[in-house]
Parts: sequence; C-alpha cells; structure tokens
Amino acid sequence: MKVVLLQDVKGQGKKGELVNVSDGYARNFLFPKKLAAVADAAVMNELKGKEEARLHKIEVDKQNARETAEKLQTVVVKLTASAGADGRIYGSVTAKDIEEAIKAQHGIEIDRRKLQIKDPIKTFGAHAIEIKLYPEITGTVNIVVAQA
Repeated sequence: MKVVLLQDVKGQGKKGELVNVSDGYARNFLFPKKLAAVADAAVMNELKGKEEARLHKIEVDKQNARETAEKLQTVVVKLTASAGADGRIYGSVTAKDIEEAIKAQHGIEIDRRKLQIKDPIKTFGAHAIEIKLYPEITGTVNIVVAQA
C-alpha cells in the first residue's frame, strides 16, 4: 500500500515522503497514530503543492542572497574604535559591531553569524570581510576602521 508520511517514521522515511508499506502495518500502526495517510489523488496534489512551494521559496531566497551580494560589493562600512598609545585597538571589532554598522549606514540586514571573520580585527585600516549569504552564495563587505 502506498502512503504519504505525515511525520518522520524510523525505518520508513521522512515527513512528506511517498513510501510503500504492507497493508497491515499501515492499518494497524501508521493510520491509528496519524503517522501516514493513504496516497490518494488529493493527498498527492497537496504533497506536490508543498514541494513546489518549498522549491519556490528556495529560489526566492537564492535570488535575495544574490541581490544582497551585489549591494555589498559597493558598500564601505566605516567604524571607529579607541586605541592605546601603541596604536592598537582596545578589544576588537566584533561581528555584532559590523552588523549594526551595515544596518545603520546602508539599511542592509545581515545576520552576524553569517560573517566569516577569520582573525579578530585589532588594527586600524581597511579590511575585507566575507559574508556567507546562502550555501553557495557569498558576498564581501569592505570595512574601514578609524581611530575615534
């Protein structure tokens, strides 16, 4: 019997998958626990619609990430920090500082966890920071740290 899983079922599959199980297993276990539904035309259409919606959402997210990456190419973010007598910054410039500066200066929302800062920024000058916007889409933002 072909059924569509409504939840993840160990040993059978993930939610939304079409699987072939024995009649008894479906009637006595999956249906009473509301883990699966019979794969009739209505359920198959609903499953197809959800899959199309999921793929559309992924495509929209990729397009938004590409647009954000293009915007970030031309952006220069200016930050100020205080320093000691030797010219080194007290502490460092953090991802949160960069995120807030991008939002305040250019109105672009970036999640600070997506910033790929290899080494802490502890010096004045220009720095290029990579931002992972989507699994295969990255952008670069230029940051200028000046003395306050």
